[in-house]
Amino acid sequence: MSQPLFDVTDLSKHYGGNTVVDQLSFSIAPGECLGVIGPNGAGKTTTIRMCLGLTHPDSGRIRYHPGGGASTLQMPQDALAIKARLGIVSQFDSLDPDFSCAENLLVFGRYFGLKDAVIKERIPRLLEFAALTHKADAKLSELSGGMKRRLSLARALVNDPQLLLLDEPTTGLDPQARHLMWERLQRLVQQGKSILLTTHFMDEAERLCNRLLVLDHGKKMTEGTPRELIAHNLEPEVIEVYGAGALALADAPQHSSLRALAERIEVSGETLFFYTRDARRLLAALNDYPQLRTLHRPANLEDLFLKLTGRQIREAA
Repeated sequence: MSQPLFDVTDLSKHYGGNTVVDQLSFSIAPGECLGVIGPNGAGKTTTIRMCLGLTHPDSGRIRYHPGGGASTLQMPQDALAIKARLGIVSQFDSLDPDFSCAENLLVFGRYFGLKDAVIKERIPRLLEFAALTHKADAKLSELSGGMKRRLSLARALVNDPQLLLLDEPTTGLDPQARHLMWERLQRLVQQGKSILLTTHFMDEAERLCNRLLVLDHGKKMTEGTPRELIAHNLEPEVIEVYGAGALALADAPQHSSLRALAERIEVSGETLFFYTRDARRLLAALNDYPQLRTLHRPANLEDLFLKLTGRQIREAA
């Protein structure tokens, strides 16, 4: 990677005896979308908060490299200068319900010291980008959840940032709204913006991210492009088996020959997952179990996520 736009080195954060972020390092290049995935409690939001200067790290270094001859900035010492160059979309909307869409953009732009004339010149383009031109004068009570998320994204762009920090930006959206949001984020990357994205949606991570960072218990588990991570960590084919008697295939002695046809077997709920490099013999053998239902598919990021972080449900802290 050439000179990064943003980098984090050996970042750590502790609360009492609990290590939330543990010696974490990563970097983001200009025009790159870096995805951060991990279960609840993995340290994703705490990492974002430290990158924003909202939480002070116990150790480590956070640097922003503006380029163009500008000197390197470091968080939290240069927090104001760095924040002036960032765009932020948090998990929960912080839009002002008393203002219209256009007024939300205008007021937010003033926080960056932008003159009203400059902001008003940008507002039509931002509303068009968010597909909200027809809602310029509408109050938030008139907007759907997807519209509010797009307005939050437009607001994050009012200062023309080089880097966007997006913390689960599509949570709670219906499929149509998510796809529209994805299209807008892809457009930003094509325009040369950099994005740090946390998400629980593996399809979102695979569609949007050039690279992925997998976190668990505050530690980096692995890092790479989505395809690299799948190829290096998983068998290429998966057969899901479910229905009456499916779980008995996992450990009953009489089914040992069937299990021998898979490199790895996992159980989740009422479903058995057979991971294999050649599914043909296993699929043929499963024909002897007509009461079971099967799904044959390629391995994906969700399989990677579950292999590295486990299948147990974790409640948010």
